Amino acid sequence: MQPLTNELKICGWQSGRTIVKTRGFLVVLSGPSGAGKNTLLAKVLPKVPGLTYSVSATTRPPRPGEKHGVDYYFLEPREFQEWIDRGEFLEWAEFAGHRYGTPRRFVMEAIAQGRVVITDVDIQGARQIKQVLSDGVFVFLMPPSVDELHNRLKGRGTDSSEAIARRLEIARSELDAVVDYDYWILNDDLEQASETLAAIIRAEQSRVRRATFMCRKEP
Repeated sequence: MQPLTNELKICGWQSGRTIVKTRGFLVVLSGPSGAGKNTLLAKVLPKVPGLTYSVSATTRPPRPGEKHGVDYYFLEPREFQEWIDRGEFLEWAEFAGHRYGTPRRFVMEAIAQGRVVITDVDIQGARQIKQVLSDGVFVFLMPPSVDELHNRLKGRGTDSSEAIARRLEIARSELDAVVDYDYWILNDDLEQASETLAAIIRAEQSRVRRATFMCRKEP
């Protein structure tokens, strides 16, 4: 197998087959709490074959229906600190009184295998990841309005009025961070938002800089 440079016309016009190997990468979806990151992820995963979800870790208690190792790795504060001390997080941050982090090993191994990994993190986490994986794809999910954000947070039925007010205050300041991202999606229609995210991922998979072209000559 030879690098596809001047061999292109041999593969394209004569006997031979062009082989394309694409490098894996990380898609980072972030935005204010209540923007709908988890719901959007669940909708887009079936749309992109091979897309792999990176399960985050957190110290917050599980919400009704959430499962350890599926929705999050639910860790005690002591366990979480041990993971930090061992360097097991690609990023971690504290938000609304709880810690959240992205396990490093899973993401790096999956990327090395050529897989596309997607994770959802807060604004702090996205900034940390960008320092480590500048080749990542960063997508900002915007809620339709602050009022809708309030309704979504209240509709969860899991946070106190004080916690919701704190999340909204943080969200207002986080909206300005959109300028630091590669793409933005307005989450006012879930189906449309999922199609947009899927299209972004497919386009990034086709970037020439992520591909290695090889020419296999036929006998």
